[in-house]
Amino acid sequence: MAMRISTKYFWLGVLIIALGVVVLFNAVIASAAIVTVTGIFLLLGGASQIVLGFWTEGLGNRILTWCLGALTAFLGWSFMANPLAGIISLSTFLLILLAASGIVQILYAFRVRSTRFFRPLLLVGAVTVVLAIIVLSSPGATLVLLGSLLGIQMLCSGASLTMMGMSLKETRQ
Repeated sequence: MAMRISTKYFWLGVLIIALGVVVLFNAVIASAAIVTVTGIFLLLGGASQIVLGFWTEGLGNRILTWCLGALTAFLGWSFMANPLAGIISLSTFLLILLAASGIVQILYAFRVRSTRFFRPLLLVGAVTVVLAIIVLSSPGATLVLLGSLLGIQMLCSGASLTMMGMSLKETRQ
């Protein structure tokens, strides 16, 4: 007897939720895994770019392609050689992007000052900037940030798949 698609979605969602909980309880290890996988892909991408440089037209373009490939490969190697530094640098970069996003929301709020969106945008932007500053100033929080975000994303995806499975069951699929 074949399992219905709704049942498959439901149990896949439950599995992803369970794995998300495991990731949340092991956020530093998950962060290290994220940095290691990122390092592998950067290393492979850099090596591919170096190889691509041999077929690039023009000496200047060839040298630029080789240099960018070497830089990308070096970044990948450094992530793999020192995952702790990679965790800190990726988390810091992510937090800077978060703070910049908050600043843009605050600036946009002042552009729409006369609408009903002013206060919510201002509040969300301010909270985003404050959150980024708080996490950025806490080294311990920086270590768990990537793993925590992955765990939260897994919980949300799992919940979504579980609800999709329940919805499909109602439509008899």
